[in-house]
Amino acid sequence: MEYIRITSIEDPLFNQMHQLMQDVFPPEEVLEFDLWKEPLEDPGIRVFVAVHNRKVIGATEYRYYEDFNVAMTDFTIIGQAGLGIGPFLANKRLEDLIYLASINGNRLFGMFAEIYDPYRVKHYEFGGVKPMNPYVRREVLSHLGYKRLDFPYVHPSWNNDGEAVTGLDLCFLPMEARVNEVQTELIVKFLRRYYSVLSNKPESWHAMIENLRANDKATLLPI
Repeated sequence: MEYIRITSIEDPLFNQMHQLMQDVFPPEEVLEFDLWKEPLEDPGIRVFVAVHNRKVIGATEYRYYEDFNVAMTDFTIIGQAGLGIGPFLANKRLEDLIYLASINGNRLFGMFAEIYDPYRVKHYEFGGVKPMNPYVRREVLSHLGYKRLDFPYVHPSWNNDGEAVTGLDLCFLPMEARVNEVQTELIVKFLRRYYSVLSNKPESWHAMIENLRANDKATLLPI
């Protein structure tokens, strides 16, 4: 299995990856093909695919914010079960992030990730791939060490239509087990940066930000 970075929509592997995204994710979570041009060319956004026998069978997108010393996993896609795609992507991603932090003179503080709460949202098939099932994914993230940040999370739709996407939790993977809370200042700065590309955010998102700013810390809870 190969871990290959994609930096252009002209890369034939990107066409496979985009189709895989459409097969797995709900429509509001998939950015249109042409709108990927700038993100892929952005050196701060890292998109890698797992390739087996010249076929894209998995993918992950993430980014490292050197001024915050944290990372964000945008998505992880497992195209089929039984090939060890999940561990392969997770290990390769972590190796890359640890390296990126080290060349900036840091030890990675942690990594954010969004995860659906299957107890609060309608059932998504996620392409019928069992490892992508929200129940399974939450257990996997929990075993990896991710914890849920204790506040009601609102995710602006990537359609940039001002709609709020609920039923998700914002989680955080601390690199040190003793960390059990995160400064809300860091969370607010991160969310503002992460969603700066969306000009049309729902009012509930702005309200969430203001509620976070009214507190100093957010507790990390089990997923």
